[in-house]
Amino acid sequence: MRLLYLGDIVGRAGRDVVVANLPTARERLRLDFVVANGENAAHGFGITPKLCDDLYAAGVDVVTLGNHTWDQREIVPHLDAEPRLLRPLNYPAGTPGKGVGIYEAPRGKKVMVVQVMGRLFMDPLDCPFAAVEKELRKIRLGPGGADAIIVDVHAEATSEKMALGHVCDGRASLVVGGHSHIPTADAQIFTGGTAYQTDAGMCGDYNSVIGMKKDAAIHKFVRKTPGERLSPADGDGTLCAVFVETDDRTGLALRVAPLRIGPRLAENWPDA
Repeated sequence: MRLLYLGDIVGRAGRDVVVANLPTARERLRLDFVVANGENAAHGFGITPKLCDDLYAAGVDVVTLGNHTWDQREIVPHLDAEPRLLRPLNYPAGTPGKGVGIYEAPRGKKVMVVQVMGRLFMDPLDCPFAAVEKELRKIRLGPGGADAIIVDVHAEATSEKMALGHVCDGRASLVVGGHSHIPTADAQIFTGGTAYQTDAGMCGDYNSVIGMKKDAAIHKFVRKTPGERLSPADGDGTLCAVFVETDDRTGLALRVAPLRIGPRLAENWPDA
């Protein structure tokens, strides 16, 4: 199978670059399944049902969220109504929505998507390691289970993301991190066959401070006084994603490579 994970979509710049380029990417890379993190899609803070629909129409199969899940109140009932929308799995029991789903892909294939949120320097949620372990014990990767498993780790600390990647090695097709909005250069396949990248980066305007307008962000660091509310930079967006091709027999990764489209970072297309 051919899978793509799109990093955090930030504001209009991020939405526009995804909508403009994803249909071409799906065709050129012959993609079977696309996951996108949409937690910053609504002016940098959360997502709305309408924006979810726009992403689905552009070719996204599943939208994941993160620490900005609750920023748009209208999304809360949508979390229970829309199976293609996932929030972090390790929120407490009874929280609206779900953090794992199994989805149909072409040729009758099944893709499981799991999202967890880290705890280092973030909200003290339930243990992400235990949450992932529980799901991977329910459904195995390969014949008789899921044809591909994608684990989305929304976390601040690179060490926590990498530790989760190694825990999943051999049991997931891809473990990919998000949240820092900066693409890391460590795309690799672990010894057990799981593709990994610490952070996919963001889809947004990189002439910014992690997607936000520079002046307001700099003011917060320099002045330490209340200032203009952070808002997304609105220049030309760059799309950052992680591409994985898996072995149809095992679900493990055969290759992994970054996909970058846009004006600010060096463009990169994986070999089709």
